[in-house]
Amino acid sequence: MKQKVSIARTMIHDPSVVVFDEPTSGLDVITAHSIIELIKQCKQDGKTVIFSSHIMSEVDLLCDDLAIISKGNLIFNGTMENFRSKSSNQSLTETFIQIVKENSNQLVA
Repeated sequence: MKQKVSIARTMIHDPSVVVFDEPTSGLDVITAHSIIELIKQCKQDGKTVIFSSHIMSEVDLLCDDLAIISKGNLIFNGTMENFRSKSSNQSLTETFIQIVKENSNQLVA
């Protein structure tokens, strides 16, 4: 309920930029679907949407551009199309893990 109220409080002012940080975390399936539809509507309305999630299926569904930050470092910044092209036959989750692992090795060196 707190999450729903927080989102409603943000949207009531009709901002041009909205930030959703793990917006479906801890929500039931029906409410999570409603939040996803709200995010889609924000995009259709021309709003700038910043969306943070660990759920790759939501990222794939909602994002046009993707940035991956690991340990405070930007390790990927590009379009979802570009990210998908890196996945070859892997799932997006496996590609995400691969990119994070590759870059974490480079950050240590």
